[in-house]
Amino acid sequence: MNKKRSNTLFIAEVAVFSALAFLLDFAADLLSLKIWPQGGSISIAMVPIFLMAYRWGIRGGLLTGFLLGLLQVVLGFAKFYFIVQGILDYFIAFTVVGLAGLLAGKIRKSLDEGNKRTWMTYTVLGAFIGSLLRYLCHVVAGAVFFGEYAPKGQPVMIYSLGYNGTYMLPSFVISAIIVILVIGAVPKRVILGKN
Repeated sequence: MNKKRSNTLFIAEVAVFSALAFLLDFAADLLSLKIWPQGGSISIAMVPIFLMAYRWGIRGGLLTGFLLGLLQVVLGFAKFYFIVQGILDYFIAFTVVGLAGLLAGKIRKSLDEGNKRTWMTYTVLGAFIGSLLRYLCHVVAGAVFFGEYAPKGQPVMIYSLGYNGTYMLPSFVISAIIVILVIGAVPKRVILGKN
């Protein structure tokens, strides 16, 4: 594939997958029944970010995650209470999910070799890395900006770890499973970029 076509394909896929991530997060927010009063929901919005990270590497993952955060802010769905909190909870938190792409080469290599167990392991590990980094962003924002909601006598950091963990852990598990199912279902040339 020539470079110009490759760049056009990259831009198109980033746009489509960012929009898909936004729609998935929007749907999750509607269905969360306001269980998390300071924000958060069990969402599969990370799935398109992971897929872009595994297909295009860190560049694809970071850009898709950043655009998801930007869409949430621009379209008015972000819960922005403080400038730094908003930047941390939306721009940085979703951008770092794209660092799952650190393992893109290993996933592609094991897919190319037909080693199912290895690509599945790296896929889950990449999803864990991206989810953990996002979780840490939310924990810091929660501890710094929402500490007043911690029950009396409970350390703010413990409160933030628990609060954010209640939606981030299920989001990681569900997203990792879906990504494995998608990668397993599509022809490997799609992930390998041999279109």
